[in-house]
Amino acid sequence: MKTASQIMKTKAFIKTEYIDKMLSSEQSRKLWNRATARLDKIMKQHAEIPKGVRMHTDNFIFPAAAIYLTTKEFMSKEKAYAVMENAAIHNSAGAGRKLAKLMKLPFMRDLFIMIWNPMTKKMFGSKNGFKNRFYPKKKGEYRMDILVCPYCRYLTELGCPELIKMFCENDERVYGNLPGLKFERTSTLGKGADCCDFCIHKV
Repeated sequence: MKTASQIMKTKAFIKTEYIDKMLSSEQSRKLWNRATARLDKIMKQHAEIPKGVRMHTDNFIFPAAAIYLTTKEFMSKEKAYAVMENAAIHNSAGAGRKLAKLMKLPFMRDLFIMIWNPMTKKMFGSKNGFKNRFYPKKKGEYRMDILVCPYCRYLTELGCPELIKMFCENDERVYGNLPGLKFERTSTLGKGADCCDFCIHKV
């Protein structure tokens, strides 16, 4: 299991690209050290979390909460949220561009849809803290709903439920502009609906 310091190193671009440009070097350093300590505390408080769930909490949920909650101590809530949202856009938009290049290969579209079923069950299944509703397979389409989500649970418990929608929107940024494919979503848990619906199909 990674330490808080190791995890924060993977998020260092948030500090250099955004926080450093908004605060003095001393304040930025103090913020980052305090966020690292907060992450360490959060991880220790949730040491019993199963490995599958920890893949999401340690890599995404807990560091986002630690950085955001600490950033709010140094600037307004609106500016702190903008830091996290801009970082999310930076990461997910980059992933979307890389994926779009792959989708230009004709065989990749069928392969991409085909692997969603096993990938979802491995990364977003019950062992990972999710509850899903799966639909019958259709050629050229993958569809499921997420009914329970660890992002909703832990971000709410940690006092920053406003970050949930940011993670929901990452899906749209990553999958929303893939050539030859269409990503459709009408609702998310993070925006108050009873599920996150997910449908991707060939066009």
